[in-house]
Amino acid sequence: MAKKIITISRQFGSGGRGIAKEIANRLGYDYYDKEIIDQVAEESGFSKDYIEELGEHAPGKTTFSYGFETHGVPGVMNGMSTLDYLWCSQRKVICDIADKGRPCVIVGRNADYILRDRDDVLNVFIHADEEFRKNRIIEYGETKGDPIKVMNSHDKKRKSNYKHYTDRDWGHSVNYDLCLDTGRLGIEKCINLILAAVES
Repeated sequence: MAKKIITISRQFGSGGRGIAKEIANRLGYDYYDKEIIDQVAEESGFSKDYIEELGEHAPGKTTFSYGFETHGVPGVMNGMSTLDYLWCSQRKVICDIADKGRPCVIVGRNADYILRDRDDVLNVFIHADEEFRKNRIIEYGETKGDPIKVMNSHDKKRKSNYKHYTDRDWGHSVNYDLCLDTGRLGIEKCINLILAAVES
């Protein structure tokens, strides 16, 4: 049975977002990335920039960091912290997208975990070695500053967020159907492998 939903999780700079876009184009699937932020913003009332900034964060694990987290207020956001409220809003949007029944590709945002009980989902993790990712970041001008530091910072936030909300390890192969190394296989080969898996 062909998979109707493809989730793409990725290390920063690995080419995962570009792969997701190309998969959606070739299959004629809907594509969701920033679009999820737009929908969460519309439903929550928070700005898009605010949601994008905090969307991959996890509540602090120490007393010190917890002191800077926005706490829940009774009667406001159902008493949840801002981060937990955004997580619930994001989860609802992703579930609503899946329930529409239209084939789609969803980038990041723990969609693999959120949709884990569905049989029509293919979960993919895209990764690559540090040198490959650094060169891509520089080539495509994805960020300013030291690409290694930025890369590690993004991935650390994603890993922490995933662990907090799923109690699973981000990038751990058992959580995905396919784990592909773009540095070794190349972008096009990874695209073709995902396309083949969708139809299997």
